[in-house]
Amino acid sequence: MTLTDLKNGFRDDEQRRRVQRVIHDRLADDRDPQECRFLMRFWWQLVMSYQEVSMDELSLNVGKAKLQVVEALISAIRSSHADIDAWITTTQQVFPVIEDHGFRAAQDNER
Repeated sequence: MTLTDLKNGFRDDEQRRRVQRVIHDRLADDRDPQECRFLMRFWWQLVMSYQEVSMDELSLNVGKAKLQVVEALISAIRSSHADIDAWITTTQQVFPVIEDHGFRAAQDNER
């Protein structure tokens, strides 16, 4: 299954940015660099018309719980704008904001 159609499924740029914020702030945890890298590639896929990441790559590199959330988002994007809004709300309730450990470590080193 190709993911190149995802960029066309949003109501507008603001809805897409909200989804990207949720992925970045609540799913892409830098404590798991491999998973984080593939979630961020998916983050890019939401604006790209070429293949940035495949479902096979996501399946191999993203944990089960987060993969289910990504799959739910893909279904929502291909279904309706209301389903995307519901995905945002649900995901924000289930996943807390992740602290950016790499950024914090870099700041600690500057002190």
